[in-house]
Amino acid sequence: MTAIADIYAAQPFWIWLALGVLLLAVEAAFSTEWLLWPAVSAGIVAVLTALGLRLGLPVEIGLFAALTLLSTLLSRRLIQRVNPSDSPDINDRDGRLVGQRARVVSAFVSGRGRVFVSGAEWPAEIEGPAPDVGSDVVVESSLGSGLKVRAA
Repeated sequence: MTAIADIYAAQPFWIWLALGVLLLAVEAAFSTEWLLWPAVSAGIVAVLTALGLRLGLPVEIGLFAALTLLSTLLSRRLIQRVNPSDSPDINDRDGRLVGQRARVVSAFVSGRGRVFVSGAEWPAEIEGPAPDVGSDVVVESSLGSGLKVRAA
């Protein structure tokens, strides 16, 4: 522990840089999105100490904490503005199909047939008159492993 205190006394930049790199490495390994901003904050404190601004350990820890809090809160607001919750989830393949046009590839019999949409063939259900093979339909919703469609 005295070795760390000696390094801090001589060059606090290295302690803050090491903390920032460690936090960034953990963030890169686990992709939590919560450790990115503390890593950036440690980097800012490291740069300030490298520029010769010696505030003392308690003030530097306080600055690190304040920067972490501020950057995390601002990033959450930015993420909500850039990526609103009403946009479709890119991992929800079925949800992204809703509203897309599909082509009928197998005739509908008793309201059931097959459609081709987004590079894949899907079982589909339709209410009302059955569309002809090759005609377009619109995906209304997903039904388990199939789709509910309507005439285009």
